[in-house]
Amino acid sequence: MNSFSKIISGTMTWGQWGSKFTTNEMQYLIDQIVDLGINTFDHADIYGGYTTEAAFGTAFNNSAVNRESVYFISKCSIQMPCDARSLPVKYYDYSAKHIRMSVENSLRQLKTDYLDLLLFHRPSPLMNAETIAKVIQELKSEGKINQLGVSNFTPSQMQLLQQEIDLKWNQLECSLTQEKSLFDGTLDYMKINNIGVMAWSPLGSFFKEKGIKKERVLKCMAPLCEKYNCTEGQLLLAWLLYHPSKIHPVVGTTSAKRLALSMAALDVKLEITDWFLLLEASMGEPLP
Repeated sequence: MNSFSKIISGTMTWGQWGSKFTTNEMQYLIDQIVDLGINTFDHADIYGGYTTEAAFGTAFNNSAVNRESVYFISKCSIQMPCDARSLPVKYYDYSAKHIRMSVENSLRQLKTDYLDLLLFHRPSPLMNAETIAKVIQELKSEGKINQLGVSNFTPSQMQLLQQEIDLKWNQLECSLTQEKSLFDGTLDYMKINNIGVMAWSPLGSFFKEKGIKKERVLKCMAPLCEKYNCTEGQLLLAWLLYHPSKIHPVVGTTSAKRLALSMAALDVKLEITDWFLLLEASMGEPLP
């Protein structure tokens, strides 16, 4: 596998879907992120209504960062109605034509010759593994993508594609407050098949939602943050990083300061009992 940084910078909210950074602001953030030791940027064709990749590409091109020293991830398959695409419905397209068009668009927008990793963004009930494998093999032979992975795929959906082509990663939702993949066999399947794990929304719902679950987790966290001399966000990341699947959190903040705190979470080493105390607090009941 490529040497992706343990913390991955997610770009979803850099542009029109969030901070609406100017080119200069985006360039400055890129420089700060690389200085922190984060070398991996996570994109998707749809971010910002199909605009964020181009904005990032211009900013990166203006920076002093060497393309060979960083890794670009992008995703395709979602066809999303928006200003850029007048479509009657949102759907998932796994045709060879769409996959090639998406990859070549991403390359053009990001101003790069290759993607280090292409992810299929969401699974479709109409996926044809043979069709997908053929176009991916072509794109690999042309040097346009180095690795293939998926996002939000179940074990059976990964297995369907693996009959025809090698998968290196699955980017899925996983966190203390969204622990389903720890118990439903997804992470087990990936470990068995040497598929790396990336986690989107690694802080879960903790900072987004109020309620009984957050109150339970917060009560459990308070003494642990003091014990480990860390912030709540760092504790959430440390909990995820504890898992033997060697999860790479995709952190979506647009703040270099918060990304620096995320990197420091790598040094927080939980004790096993504290890991389970947090899990129990989130689940609201002891393990069976």
